[in-house]
Amino acid sequence: MKFGLVTALSALVLAACGGNTAGDSEETAWDAIEEKGKITVATSGTLFPSSYYGDDNVLTGYEVEIMKAIGEKLDVDVEFMEMGVDGILTSVQSGQADMAANGFDITDARKEDYLFSEPYKYSFGGLVVRASDNSGIESFEDWDGKKAAGGATTTYMGIARSLGAEPVTYDNATNDIFFRDVASGRTDFIPNDYYISNTAVQFFADLGVKMHDLKYNPSEQAIVLSNDDNSVKEKVDEALAELREEGVLSELSAEFFGGEDVTEPLENVDELPVFEPED
Repeated sequence: MKFGLVTALSALVLAACGGNTAGDSEETAWDAIEEKGKITVATSGTLFPSSYYGDDNVLTGYEVEIMKAIGEKLDVDVEFMEMGVDGILTSVQSGQADMAANGFDITDARKEDYLFSEPYKYSFGGLVVRASDNSGIESFEDWDGKKAAGGATTTYMGIARSLGAEPVTYDNATNDIFFRDVASGRTDFIPNDYYISNTAVQFFADLGVKMHDLKYNPSEQAIVLSNDDNSVKEKVDEALAELREEGVLSELSAEFFGGEDVTEPLENVDELPVFEPED
């Protein structure tokens, strides 16, 4: 009886060990990327200075260059897929893209469907208005009834809707198109990330728009990843940590944001008002 019991227990242990071996051999999301030798990144290609085409007609920008540097660290190629902001997150969820880099805020709602890398940008909400009259906006209450321009599914357009603004949505327009429409009165304001907006306003200084002094909703921005498993996030976070330690992130920030360092958490942002975006 004892021999039979030992034999049975041995069989169970071997079966359990065999099951663990099979589980360990399952391919992770990172294994699939490494096998094909490239990361596919969804981005807009129209958002200056994060993802845009420079004078040499080559895709560049703060987040584009971060992704290129991550690719070098991880020894894989980086292939960019350009699309409107409203389709970028969907492309990650569907598996069309491995990740997305286009100024996406980390939000609780998004964390239900996606993973995020460690943040590489700390910011808050800004507001672009007509230079001639502030678009008639002096306070957040004045957003009510004004025409807000942006992508339909962005956090900032959700905030504008929650404050009573009328959304005017764009597919994948460049900054100058947004600015010309505000200046002409077709729209009234553009709610968006402060550093992106401020840098673009300075670059397009002759288009008749300016930054309003209203600030709101502190934010952390990161690479958006599929939540299939943690393997890609672990690799990306390791690469980002090395780039931060080497000073590469700060150098890229200074290059694309007029000397500003957006890579460090901001002081006193807890004092800014926070508005919940309308779905």
